[in-house]
Amino acid sequence: MNDMLRPDPDALIAQLRNSEARAQRGKLRIYFGASAGVGKTWAMLSAAQREQAAGRDVLIGVVETHGRSETAALLAGLAALPLRELAYRGRTLAEFDLDAALARKPAVLLVDELAHTNAPGSRHAKRWQDVQELLAAGIEVWSALNVQHLESLNGTVGAITGVRVHETVPDTVLDEADEVVLVDVTPDELTARLAAGKVYLPQQAERAAQNFFRKGNLIALREIALRRTAEHVEDDVRGWRVEQSGAGAGGTWGNGKGRGLQAWNTSGAILACVGPHEGAAQTVRTAARLAGQLNVRWHAAYVETPRLQRLAAAERDRILAVLKLAEELGAATAVLTGADVAEQLAEQACRLNCATLVLGRSEPAAGWRRWWPAAAQPLSAAIAAQAPALDIMEVARADSSRRLSRAPLEGARIDSDDHEKAPTYWPAYAWATATSVALTLLCTPLASVLELSNIVMLLLLGVVGVAMRFGRGPSALAALLNVAAFDYFFVPPRMSFAVSDVQYVLTFAIMLGVGLLVGQLTAGLRFAAGVSTSRERRARSLFELTRELSAALESSQVVALGAAAVRGHFGGDALVLVTDAADQLVLPAEPPRGFDPQVADWAFRHGQSAGLATATLAAQPWHYVPLQAPMRVRGVLALSPAQPRWLLIPEQAQQLDTLARQIAIALERVHYVEVAQQAVVEMESERLRNALLGAISHDVRTPLTALIALAESLQTLPPEEHAYAARAIVAQAHELHALVNNLLDMARLESGIAGGAVNLRRDWQSVEEVVGSAIRAARTSLGSTVVQTALDPDLPLVEFDAVLIERVLVNLLENATKYGAPPIVVGARAEPGTLMLTVRDHGPGLPAALLGHEQKLFDKFTRGEAESATPGVGLGLAICKAVVSAHGGEIAAGNARGGGAEFTVALPRREPPEPAEAQL
Repeated sequence: MNDMLRPDPDALIAQLRNSEARAQRGKLRIYFGASAGVGKTWAMLSAAQREQAAGRDVLIGVVETHGRSETAALLAGLAALPLRELAYRGRTLAEFDLDAALARKPAVLLVDELAHTNAPGSRHAKRWQDVQELLAAGIEVWSALNVQHLESLNGTVGAITGVRVHETVPDTVLDEADEVVLVDVTPDELTARLAAGKVYLPQQAERAAQNFFRKGNLIALREIALRRTAEHVEDDVRGWRVEQSGAGAGGTWGNGKGRGLQAWNTSGAILACVGPHEGAAQTVRTAARLAGQLNVRWHAAYVETPRLQRLAAAERDRILAVLKLAEELGAATAVLTGADVAEQLAEQACRLNCATLVLGRSEPAAGWRRWWPAAAQPLSAAIAAQAPALDIMEVARADSSRRLSRAPLEGARIDSDDHEKAPTYWPAYAWATATSVALTLLCTPLASVLELSNIVMLLLLGVVGVAMRFGRGPSALAALLNVAAFDYFFVPPRMSFAVSDVQYVLTFAIMLGVGLLVGQLTAGLRFAAGVSTSRERRARSLFELTRELSAALESSQVVALGAAAVRGHFGGDALVLVTDAADQLVLPAEPPRGFDPQVADWAFRHGQSAGLATATLAAQPWHYVPLQAPMRVRGVLALSPAQPRWLLIPEQAQQLDTLARQIAIALERVHYVEVAQQAVVEMESERLRNALLGAISHDVRTPLTALIALAESLQTLPPEEHAYAARAIVAQAHELHALVNNLLDMARLESGIAGGAVNLRRDWQSVEEVVGSAIRAARTSLGSTVVQTALDPDLPLVEFDAVLIERVLVNLLENATKYGAPPIVVGARAEPGTLMLTVRDHGPGLPAALLGHEQKLFDKFTRGEAESATPGVGLGLAICKAVVSAHGGEIAAGNARGGGAEFTVALPRREPPEPAEAQL
């Protein structure tokens, strides 16, 4: 009993998390009314006055009085935020100041006109979005809302009143409100207030009375507002009941023994009890008609007991057809499992807060069954004993009614290993008989050795084994046979049913009772284990699919994983069809047998299931489910299950829908990952293009302009100055040549790195010679700059591409000339396994903005000074990094001791070969 009262740990954790989230978030109170003028703002301000009198910090963010003197009088004594002024199209608009409210952070903030559209330039487009930010900041907000401003009711109200409201609020805002205060007046009273000028000015009031404020409109709006408020209250009741049930609070249902919460007849919800008999369809139809007359929600449930689990396939199909009929009539269906039908139905009714149960009338038990206690008591009496507070309605059986069609499963293949088929009975009873005979033969030679009590234990063990393997009926037969065998073969006088001692009669009775009880309990445990295994299988398939889909990066992976998961759970064959770039369904090149591409395309275009076990094209052997993602349909899941009957079981249908939703979400995630990657590539390409165009427009155009000017000046310069102009033309041509070489080298290296095949002409080189040739090659750029060398005297030969490494040193020397100061020092030293090359200048060093981020210098089109007269396109250091990386080395930059910048190149090296090997 203590275990039954112990609260669910998961429910407690969820409740604590929800409580913590609610504690950090502000509360929202909405004053809700059928139309303008019912007194929402007046009621809100009146409550604010009471709260302020009680000592709470109440602040008015924005309140619209619409010129009503009674409402304006309630503003007295309440602090108010100044409105924020915004300029729009030559006018000044006054809007709610969100930032000021967040900074002030009062205990209660009044924000009227929840559906208001903010002026352009505001942070949020709608005022309800401002309220969401205030709630997230922990501020309690009070607001007002009319029913016509709800998004889901916008069209309905527009059709009734002929006025379409453009300012709307999502229904979730009202649904998630902590408190909804209904402000209601009768249509006659509202009309009188309108005529008295308490709603609008006289001219507006006259026009409103002829249009929106007609009595028929007001009655309809009032009904909608009352119903919408009732729905919110019903959600609150259901949420409270869930919390109390999870926490194990003292609410009770049924017989008041603390097993759950009692059903409250607040919503009038109905639960139809589907049985295995022919009249179940009539019960469903009656429940649907009753729910329609009362305009309430309704549910249908079928309880599968161990006995009903052994029904024939045709009878099980009839039950599933009844559940399908209930779904078509608007019910939420469920298949429950348990040994006690009355207990399961009572729990379901109280869980769903259904105060009325509709079930078929039970027929009186006939024959020997009338003496069986369980059969003598009708189901309605058993439910009444479990839950006295429930209203129970019995439906009479119809004399004649149409048989429910089994068309959804017609033509579907049924495999020979269909485990849904009812097991055959006689082999089980034969095995029970054989087990009793075997135990009797085994114990007969042991009768002289073992006590009779030990033989009884062996016979009871056989009953347990039969119950575990074959269920209740065979175990009962085994118990009876074992008692008879024990009396005939082991109790004196043996080989006779006569009993020498009357006490053995008690032994027989206890043995039979224990055997039957143990058999029943063991069979019940077997049934419960099967149910738990089925549930665990469904949960495991969802978990495995979710885990595998979370690692999928391509649509093909999602398709393969999704199809494999569906096949693993339902058997048979499954296909996941996705869309192409043109948003068209991609059909398989070789469709499997029975697959219809037109049905798949119909399910995709209409977003509805079709095919097997549906009301659309039900003759198809395949079941087609649209992959509905949050944004749009991403494809179709086609399934040809091994057991078509599973598609009619609500739990299995929900499992399939959940699998399809997980696949759709994964496809949408992969799609947007690809979109994001493409956007990043396009942004990077655009950035490189702009940088390249900027560099060319500045650094290439400058020498070209100089070349054109010098060439034109040759015509006018005297002959003695032609040599000077020619030298200037050569210098500018060298500079342009260097810029173009950098661009071409970078393109070649990038294409080589991307293709994974940079062509390096490695050879054993003298470091001194490469350094000397680099200084000579850079002499034009160096000009008169002094270059010093600090090379170790015993540098070994190193294997590298001399042309490319020379290019690295030339770029480093040119960079030092542009941004540093002389002298420039080129160093080289050999370390174990590494050749270290350094180029240092004695200038100001690296910019302060790059300290700690020195690797940014080696990015393409990056310069030490963003805006500078120093020529260059920012590719020299990028080329150096590409060349060094191609050699497997590293390049770094930093400030040297004593001032200046120092670039270090580390190249991997191995011991040089012998001289003879080097010559070869």
